[in-house]
Amino acid sequence: MTKRVILFSLQTFSTTGGIQKMTRTLAHSLHLLAERKTWNFELWSLYDSNQDLMAQYLPAEKFNGFNLNRVSFMFKTIAASKKPDIIILTHINLAAIGLLIKKINPNCKVWLIAHGIEVWRPLSLLKRALLKQCDTIVCVSNFTKQQMITRHKTNETKCIVLNNAVDPFMKLPVTFTKPGQLIKRYNLTEENQVLFTLTRLASTEQYKGHDQVIKVISKLKIQFPGIKYILSGKYDQTEKIRIQSLINEYGVAEQVILTGFLDEDELPDHFLLADVFVLPSKKEGFGIVFIEALACGLPAVCGNSDGSIDAICNGKLGKAVNADSLDELETAIKDYLNLLSTEAERR
Repeated sequence: MTKRVILFSLQTFSTTGGIQKMTRTLAHSLHLLAERKTWNFELWSLYDSNQDLMAQYLPAEKFNGFNLNRVSFMFKTIAASKKPDIIILTHINLAAIGLLIKKINPNCKVWLIAHGIEVWRPLSLLKRALLKQCDTIVCVSNFTKQQMITRHKTNETKCIVLNNAVDPFMKLPVTFTKPGQLIKRYNLTEENQVLFTLTRLASTEQYKGHDQVIKVISKLKIQFPGIKYILSGKYDQTEKIRIQSLINEYGVAEQVILTGFLDEDELPDHFLLADVFVLPSKKEGFGIVFIEALACGLPAVCGNSDGSIDAICNGKLGKAVNADSLDELETAIKDYLNLLSTEAERR
């Protein structure tokens, strides 16, 4: 029997972030599955326009972008509400869509994807109603699953864990050498030890831990005089001023390189340039950037109080530290840098 599946998204192609990356990968996977199973699959996106579609993920006829036209989005949802067997909501802010379809078509299975901070907080009446009505809650990490159960008393049998995956179209390295063009761009040498952080740098989200790394650099530069810290990600002016103030306060202007936004195509080369990826965050739902770094052969240091633990397989693929402990963070970074120095001497 042919299944009809609609994946609902706020935004998928017109910007880049963890949820958007996850949605693209999921949409591509569901499209391939639907082709094999002869299902009918579509992706609907509220914020994207049809022109935003990245064609490698799915064909245009399977994508419906509403370009922020909420009225059209709602009316087309109502018109199509009796058709799907399964709808998947990629964000809890789509709660109204899920409840509406469930009301019109009670036999439709409603799935919600729970990522991180958007469900780690008190929820509105509408969103709480969705949690009761939906059939399955797909949690991107075990931490998020526990948050759903503890904070919202969600039925544990509804919750399943499906970890995020590396984007199938990410260009993974074949050789693991430091890219010469980036060494030149950042005025480095092969002898520099490079730490790398890639994250959103927002003054409203001061939990990523990059400020902790800046503080630790002031100590690490004594043992590792060639150390550099490449801090990348889009930032607002308030956060840039705060970061610059920290750099000056801890005397690490020679060590910290603030790049701003990096194009997706440049990410693999930056992972190759670095010796350790460091993001001691406290509020990662999962942290796709960790598995991207690992896929490029880069060891990772993360925080130990959020979904990052899943990304490093509970310590099998990286080190988890108390994000509030500068000593733990320093030790973890030192351990990796010392290991790299030992391996270099053996070669």
